Amino acid sequence: MTQHTSLLAQSSQPSEHELQDIDAYWRAANYLTIGQIYLLDNPLLREPLRLEHVKPRLLGHWGTSPGLSFIYAHLNRAIRLRDANVIYVCGPGHGGPAM
Repeated sequence: MTQHTSLLAQSSQPSEHELQDIDAYWRAANYLTIGQIYLLDNPLLREPLRLEHVKPRLLGHWGTSPGLSFIYAHLNRAIRLRDANVIYVCGPGHGGPAM
């Protein structure tokens, strides 16, 4: 219990720069997730999106993905601050593209 208490005592508010980094990480992770769910080709949109770029059958579910990416983004900050060894365990389901 002591270790957990000391980790809580070390917590600090993120700076504006850290918040911007977390937001950028979250948005990039969401972009990758959307690409994995919906796209067959042209993930960087180097040409106008066309119907043949979109998968005919979607696998995965967008609804849970932003939340999983949100946890990733904030957990990444905590891991770096504390040099922690962490395993992110997530149950099976439609959030696979976010993982």
